[in-house]
Amino acid sequence: MVKGHGGEVAAPAAFDADAVRSIAAELASIEGPLLPILHAIHDHFGHVAEAAVPVVADVLNLSRAEVHGVVTFYHDFRRTPAGRHVVKVCGAEACQSMGGRRLAADLQGALGIDLGATTADGEVTLETVYCLGNCALSPALLVDGELHGRVDQIRMRSILAGIGR
Repeated sequence: MVKGHGGEVAAPAAFDADAVRSIAAELASIEGPLLPILHAIHDHFGHVAEAAVPVVADVLNLSRAEVHGVVTFYHDFRRTPAGRHVVKVCGAEACQSMGGRRLAADLQGALGIDLGATTADGEVTLETVYCLGNCALSPALLVDGELHGRVDQIRMRSILAGIGR
């Protein structure tokens, strides 16, 4: 998902093998190119589609398994498109001690989805992250890149209302 100017959220680009090949070829000559290529693909498309794996493998002369292993190892690489809005709830110890587990459960109930899922209408993806660096204001959420601290059930409802939920 791409954050646009003025706060609007732009839809990710549709998969295009030629664009993947172009991104990979442009970065192939740098030292240790696989991660930068995968990040560039993720930034461009909003995820790293399974169909991108063989293209990247071909450009870098790697096996598909090597590329797939890196994509699946790092949690920041989404393999399917996210919803129009991404809500990340902190699952680190400080947030857990201040009600983060309850917040995560409340979010799941309010959105009708499990952690790691996207609503049926494609509007919201709910994820757990481990530390948003906002421990003093826990529990914390990151919504479309905007950090929210001291989130209780009332504040959560307000935040969700702000994204049309």
